[in-house]
Amino acid sequence: MTQIFERPAAMGLLARAEPLRLAALFPDLPAHTRLRGPEIGAVMVRGRQGGTGAPFNLGEMTVTRCTVRLAEGPVGHAHVQGRNTEHALRAAVLDALLQTDRAAALTRSVLALLAAEETT
Repeated sequence: MTQIFERPAAMGLLARAEPLRLAALFPDLPAHTRLRGPEIGAVMVRGRQGGTGAPFNLGEMTVTRCTVRLAEGPVGHAHVQGRNTEHALRAAVLDALLQTDRAAALTRSVLALLAAEETT
């Protein structure tokens, strides 16, 4: 049985994946056009004391974002922690591919493996 991943869960899994592991699971990127980036920037991280208190600014975190379009048309997005532009590009391409008929195969060969490794 194929595990089903909603898009936000899949994007989160790709963002948290180790870049080298993601590259090993999905080494070859299909034809795509870069619409944005990969670009390195910063975001403000917010927190709540005890998880329920008033929000406060904890500090900034470096992120890399990327947006791509596949030749078939789907657009993929990614935001990853740090400065790894290849990780952001690969995650964005996979996000776009997960909107095509290749979604089930990629879920089995990439997402399910990453999810299993993340829980161990």
